[in-house]
Amino acid sequence: MAKKSGVTQSGTNIQEVKQQNAQSAGQGQYGTEFASETSAAEVKKYNQQAEAKKAKNSSK
Repeated sequence: MAKKSGVTQSGTNIQEVKQQNAQSAGQGQYGTEFASETSAAEVKKYNQQAEAKKAKNSSK
């Protein structure tokens, strides 16, 4: 099989993948996007409320 320049063995265009990766890099990664929108204090408060509600319901 002749080897084409810029194409992987499976037929993927290397330049196209590099371009897509460069474009997606500016859009924020999945994990960091959600981490930046999450307030630790808000989560702790929510968890405390949930625990209190759970304790109240189990004592009935």
